[in-house]
Amino acid sequence: MSNTQPDIYLKSWQERQELAEQMQPLIGRLYRNYGVELVVYGKPLLNASTIDIIKAHRLVRQFEGEKLRLRECFPLVEALSNMKLAPARIDIGKLAVNYLKNHGDKTVDAFLREELSDIVDHDDNMKPKDVVLYGFGRIGRLLARLLIDRTGPQNKLRLRAIVVRGGKDGDLQKRASLLRRDSIHGPFNGSIWVDEEESAIVANGCYIKVIYANQPEDIDYTQYGIEDALVIDNTGVFKDDQLARHLEAKGAGKVLLTAPSGGDIKNIVYGVNNDMIGTDDKIISAASCTTNAITPVLKAMNDKYGIDYGHVETVHSYTNDQNLIDNYHKAERRGRSAPLNMVLTSTGAAKAVSKALPELKGKLTGNAIRVPTPNVSMAILNLTLKGEVSREEVNSYLSETSLFSDLRDQIDFTTSTEIVSSDLVGSRYAGVVDSQATLAQDNHVVLYVWYDNEFGYSCQVVRVAQDMAGLYYPSLPR
Repeated sequence: MSNTQPDIYLKSWQERQELAEQMQPLIGRLYRNYGVELVVYGKPLLNASTIDIIKAHRLVRQFEGEKLRLRECFPLVEALSNMKLAPARIDIGKLAVNYLKNHGDKTVDAFLREELSDIVDHDDNMKPKDVVLYGFGRIGRLLARLLIDRTGPQNKLRLRAIVVRGGKDGDLQKRASLLRRDSIHGPFNGSIWVDEEESAIVANGCYIKVIYANQPEDIDYTQYGIEDALVIDNTGVFKDDQLARHLEAKGAGKVLLTAPSGGDIKNIVYGVNNDMIGTDDKIISAASCTTNAITPVLKAMNDKYGIDYGHVETVHSYTNDQNLIDNYHKAERRGRSAPLNMVLTSTGAAKAVSKALPELKGKLTGNAIRVPTPNVSMAILNLTLKGEVSREEVNSYLSETSLFSDLRDQIDFTTSTEIVSSDLVGSRYAGVVDSQATLAQDNHVVLYVWYDNEFGYSCQVVRVAQDMAGLYYPSLPR
């Protein structure tokens, strides 16, 4: 190695850092001014650090065989920042690769106006929606983070209040502290302070009223200026017709449940059957984290190859309903210490798939093993298909699906041979296909799908919430 070689690498790194730093304010302004979120091959750039922006560009190599240089992408970001745009999610990475490979004869501005004609020089006609979080546990606090993360004039889902039981001395400070610090997902990205006199939490400029109530119908949201709110129930207490009690509260307009529902309530897995959400639907379920993780992959496989039958085995992190040490529990085995044992239990996820994918009704069985990890789970899909396939064929298809299909926001794909569960904390996808673990023989396939059963699921809940609120953000390029 020559003496100048280290200097070359350092200079290259500094150049990438500078370009990433120049991108950050442009990315922020595009969101604040127009509601446009930029991603690179699905990896979000909004509120990303310079290092995260660099890493997102390097990941393009996994799909294209070569990395996308920031100096190649920056002119497109700069050109976008000078356009009038309607709200959308734009994959600037895909646009840059397409431009470099196929449209070098055009100016960047002309290329973007052609590719983004659906949103260039279009007005934003979407109205904001008030949101109330009923419950403030694991999912509730992550939903709060996701909603606060988008605070600004273009944020259409506006977190106005949270509802909790209690109200004892110090309760408000404890609620704020749990939002501020999280043992799994890390510190809150921003500033949080408490207004004790008004019983409110202020996070990144977002004023959140804390309402203490024991019954949903007892609340009058209108006295806090909240109208026609979307109430997201993340308590898990009501799972059937009792959810209608929320609609008796003044100022409540619709209800979204963050758990599987009973009765005739629609269970929605976003990306799969969200077209079932009607403007007149008052109560919707976002199904379970496991159902959200497996259904998109099962749909992709069934659409392409056809599934005769299959078994789903879930290796799931322990949850709050288990005991830290051995103690009484009404469910079988769950009374045993969660941090010390693998606990065999049941799951309704496989059966619940049919609510989103009726064509798979009666074709799936399922079981679950709770394991001593606090977050990130895995679903093992053992499928018998209608025809023979190869491992390479299946992986290639799922890779393409993760990038260019209508399921690209739900399915992620990794080629890493070293990835483990903790690497997936914070994944925004419903599920991540571990391609290196894929098995195939004749017409049998075994797929391993990771999922952040807290954060990834919460992202799916927000997508359902946007749909219920009548908010449509096209993903471009199509």
